[in-house]
Amino acid sequence: MRLGMTILRATIGGLFVGHGTQKLFGWFGGSGPEGTGGFFERGLGLHPGRHHALAAGAAEAGGGALLASGFMTPLGAMLTSSAMASAIRLVHVRRGVWNTDGGYEYNAVLMAGAFAITAAGPGPWSLDALRGRERWGDGWAIAQLAGALAGSTLAIELGRRLKRRAEAQEQVPPLERQQQEPGVEAGATANGRAPVAA
Repeated sequence: MRLGMTILRATIGGLFVGHGTQKLFGWFGGSGPEGTGGFFERGLGLHPGRHHALAAGAAEAGGGALLASGFMTPLGAMLTSSAMASAIRLVHVRRGVWNTDGGYEYNAVLMAGAFAITAAGPGPWSLDALRGRERWGDGWAIAQLAGALAGSTLAIELGRRLKRRAEAQEQVPPLERQQQEPGVEAGATANGRAPVAA
């Protein structure tokens, strides 16, 4: 049990760290925050895309590190599961279950692994065990999953709402947009002077 749980944690957590650093730093063939952010913005409708890319990368890398080390295990599981829940909803669910078709098979396995690690506990070879918390239990596993789903939903809805607001703002004529900005009086230009009639 000690060796098996340690290998499970190190594998799942390590993969998440790698996946997160692809977004954060462009490591391991990743696109970095700019490339990932562009995909999030244009492909998934999340605004601002770069911020969502950084948040997703931090959740994956940070949560993966927590799982791998067995430290604050429910938090690590929640962060990684939230990222996977978002990936399932935005990308994979419409393609079905199987990974061969681009489905959510892989994401679901990772979420199940994080749930199991939390429920069973990270084991004696973990930082949680050094803190006297070798096992967390089913309640914590369910709580982290609920938190992951709620966090995913909140992030997606906020990103989409900001995207709609940005698109609506782009439709406003430049002069009218200036008038709507705080501190800019009607009829004034960006430098505060009244426009000169042609």
